[in-house]
This record gives sequence, structure tokens and C-alpha cells, in this order.
Amino acid sequence: MSALAGRSLHRQLLLWLLLPQLVLWGVAAFGAYRLAATHADELVDASLLQAARALARQIKPTASGLFVDLPPSAQDILAADPEDRVMYMVSSPPGQLLLGDARMPPEPNSAPLGEPLFFDATVPEPMRVVSLDLHLAAAGATDATLRVQIARSSAPRELLARRMLLDTALPLSLLVAAMSWVVWVGIRRGLRPLAELQAQMQGRRADALDPVQLQAAPPEVGALAGAVNELLAQVQQNLSAQRRFISDAAHQLRTPLAGLKSQTELALEETADPALRQRLARVHESAVRGARLVSQLLVLARAEPEAVAAQGWAAVDCAQLVQEVAADQVPRALAAGSDLGVDIADDGLQVQGVELLLREALVNLIDNAVRYAGAGATLTVRLRRAGDDVWLDVEDNGPGLLPDLRERAFERFVRGAAHGEGCGLGLAIVREIAERHGGSAQLLPAAPRGCIARLTLPAA
Repeated sequence: MSALAGRSLHRQLLLWLLLPQLVLWGVAAFGAYRLAATHADELVDASLLQAARALARQIKPTASGLFVDLPPSAQDILAADPEDRVMYMVSSPPGQLLLGDARMPPEPNSAPLGEPLFFDATVPEPMRVVSLDLHLAAAGATDATLRVQIARSSAPRELLARRMLLDTALPLSLLVAAMSWVVWVGIRRGLRPLAELQAQMQGRRADALDPVQLQAAPPEVGALAGAVNELLAQVQQNLSAQRRFISDAAHQLRTPLAGLKSQTELALEETADPALRQRLARVHESAVRGARLVSQLLVLARAEPEAVAAQGWAAVDCAQLVQEVAADQVPRALAAGSDLGVDIADDGLQVQGVELLLREALVNLIDNAVRYAGAGATLTVRLRRAGDDVWLDVEDNGPGLLPDLRERAFERFVRGAAHGEGCGLGLAIVREIAERHGGSAQLLPAAPRGCIARLTLPAA
């Protein structure tokens, strides 16, 4: 079972369909060779018997014995062709040489008078032999038995059999090759719906849950596609329920967290007790972090495929976006003791997408740099074109990140440092938004120190 599981279905079908054809071809070739050899034997045997009878007619009984009327020219004809060697022997009584070659082998068994006996012998090469015993009676003479033997080389017979085999096997081979090609084409056409299903599933993202579409699929493949679509629909329903829950919960939490934040701010203004102010400050910090987490959860919900499709896409001016976001984040950077600047190398760059989400992604990159670069850091937001892509870089000269943390930082609830007020969702949201727009997000080392957060988007 495990051996079959590792094999291609195309190869298995091809093997099981072509293997019987090859076996039948071998059986047919062997049968054709045997049939050709039989027919060749029949032709050779008929020729040998005709020559034996003709030679026997040249021997005439007389009153004094036997008269052999075989001129030297006839003997030369019998032994003339070196490619088709012929031997003959006439003996009477059988075994007592009258003329011919004494090396002729004896009969393996006896045959009735007048009936030819055919057998194979080696004298000294493989030969086909006919032996014919005849009864001769002459007036005034004792009856005698005459044995005529003629042997012919087996090489021409085998050559004839091989030629007949080739004449039969060549069309048979062409027929098998044509049938194999037809089988191969039929298997490929029959498995094309499976290849189409495989291509659709392989080219999908993990969050692409739209149904599989197959054109003119056979019932078996259609049933498989239907089962896959049913599974995708169930997964989509479960994911939609989870997203609705996250969105609803975030919306429900925003109001009480905003109220808690306002109340702690008022309490901090009204109290003068240092210990109480310290506790209230921690409560206020937790409320701010919770509000930030809720806001990021809402952004994450808006970055889901269904939400992105519902918001509609439009051309976004990248230079204007960078300038507006950087201007909004300048107070935040100044409060943290950082210097925030803008470097726009190419004006007029546009991308297709949802401006609200792209703005949120850039805000998260700048906020992340402000949080972790430290006081006194220099932050630069760069915009430039790279081939068919647009690069939005946020570079800082802070401590940077270790190489093993640069990829893990994009995971949800993973923070690059222990200090700071981050929730571990900012970079995860950036990557989610980038992937929804057909781009990518990555962290790169800056020279001589620091980090570059790059958002890559396809140019419009």
C-alpha cells in the first residue's frame, strides 16, 4: 500500500495499460517466429523431398544390379552453392554407400517404405535431412531397398524464418507504438481535470477559500472537487465567525477602555498622593495599551480578504501618503526624543490598494521605530521605485534586531524587545496588509547600525 501511495497515478495507469500490450507483443512475436519457422521447415522439407524423389528416379534397377544415371554436372549442381550447402547419399541396402557423401547421419528412427523421414542433424554444421526408403525390384534380380538421403544447411531456413519474423514484427511493433501513444494521450486527457484541480490548489494562498472551478470534469473528479469546495465553505464559515467575534469584541471593548483611560487621566490630575499617582499611572498605561491592542485588532480584522474586497481599491499617491503620515507622527517622535524626516526619491509613484490600510501600515512602521529605536534616534521615511515595485522604508539608527528576530517579529504577539508599550501586533498587521496588496514586508539591517523596515508594493 505504501509503495503504491508514492507512485504517480499517471505512471500507474500507463504501467497497467502498457504492460499487457508489451506481454502480448512478446507472445505474438514468439508465436510469429514459431509460425515462420514452421512454414520455413515446410518449404525446405518440400524442396528436400522433391530433390530426393528426383534423385531416386535417376537410379534404375537392372538384371545385374542398379544403374545410377547421375551425370557429373548434376552432382556439381547439388554441391555448387556454398551459401546453401547440400549433401546427398544413396545407399542400397541402407547404409552401404553407392554414391554421395558417407558422412550422412543415420536415421534417428525408422519410417515406412515410401514415406519420407525429416530430421535435424549436425554434419558437421546444423542441417535439415530427409531420408526416403524405396523398394526396387528388377527382373531376374533380388529385390533391393534403396535409401536416398539429402541434407540441406539450416542457415537459409533460419534466415527465412527471421525475415518472416521481421516482416511480421515490424508492423506489430508500429501498431503497439501507436496504441501506446493513444493510451498515453488518453490518460493525459483523462487526468487533465485532476491536473487542473492541482494547479488551482497549488496556486492558492492559505486564506483563499473561494470554491474550485472545474470545466467539464468527469463525475469522479467533480465529486472530489465538490468535497473540497464543501470543506472550503466550512472553513470559510468558521473563519468568518472568528473574525466577527474579534471585530465585535474589539468594538465592545473600545468604549469601556476609553472611559477607563479618561477616568485615570482625571484621577491623575486631581490626586496629589505620590503612591496613588504611581498606581493610577500604571492603570492608565494598561488602559492605553489595551486601547491600542483593540485598535490594532480592528485593523487586523479590516485587513482580512473579505474586508479588503468590501472596502474597494483605488490608486494611492505614495508621496502624498508618506508626507501626511510623517507629519502626523512628528509630535509622537518629538515626544520620544527622536528626529523624524522624509526622503522621497521619486514623485508621482502610485499603487493600487486601500488607502486606509496602507496608511495604517506606514503608521505602524513609524510607531514601531519610535518605540524601539530609543531616545535620540534618527528616523527616515524613504520612498523610491525598485523595478516594478515601490519601496516604503522606515530606517532608524537604533540598536537594531538580531537576525533570528527579524522574521519572528512579524508573528502575532511577538515583540522585538522587552521594553516599550507595544502589543506585538504592529508588524503582523503590516505584513497582513502588504500581502493583501500583493506585496511583502521585511526587516533589514541598516549600516552602520539600526534597522530598515521595508514595505514592498507593486507599482500601479
